[in-house]
Amino acid sequence: MYQLFIGNKNYSSWSLRPWLLMHHLEIPFNEKLVTFEEGGSWEKFHGFSPTGQVPCLKTEDVTIWDSLAITEYIAEDFPQVWPSERVTRAWSRSASAEMHSGFSTLRNICPMNCGLSVELHEISEPLQKDIKRIDELWNEGIQRFGGPFLAGEEFTAVDAFFAPVTIRAKNYHLPVSKTAKQYIELIHNLPSMQKWIADAIQEPWRETAHEEEARSFGTIVADLRQK
Repeated sequence: MYQLFIGNKNYSSWSLRPWLLMHHLEIPFNEKLVTFEEGGSWEKFHGFSPTGQVPCLKTEDVTIWDSLAITEYIAEDFPQVWPSERVTRAWSRSASAEMHSGFSTLRNICPMNCGLSVELHEISEPLQKDIKRIDELWNEGIQRFGGPFLAGEEFTAVDAFFAPVTIRAKNYHLPVSKTAKQYIELIHNLPSMQKWIADAIQEPWRETAHEEEARSFGTIVADLRQK
């Protein structure tokens, strides 16, 4: 059985992607949650991950230490990970890869923190550029393939890759289109997504660097986490 090593659910957007994908598609796996350490987690995580980062998937035969590589490995056994139609699958892989490697401004200014509601001090031009492109991608996928998910009727890997963005968009009150808002609510209403967020809010751990990141660019208007 797969073993999926993840970081704190409250902070780790990268961990959410394969976790949500497998959980929603009912692909069996054992969850191994390893918490972040103050001052850096590389040595702690390097015990199971070559890069000292999460997520990391282990089987009896192999270790896979990147979220996109994990997704492709799982898809070899579970083809429902990607859309069945070739053109739709190609678009989905392109959009997932763009998310995987891009949108650095969004990541830096709106770090994932599941329990916080934040009003940004400003939406800079680089951040607006990222928001606009994400909104464009979501509208394109939904309109082109019929929705309600990005590649059609079923949840697939491309939705998992953008799931952390829906948390950022909701928690930082980002300006998006009506279609994008509906998509955000769709993802947040998935039982697997609700479980992740509920678990995140109940986590007792706090890591200073992640906490300071969330407060750097805005004002905290609500903290729903366990005190």
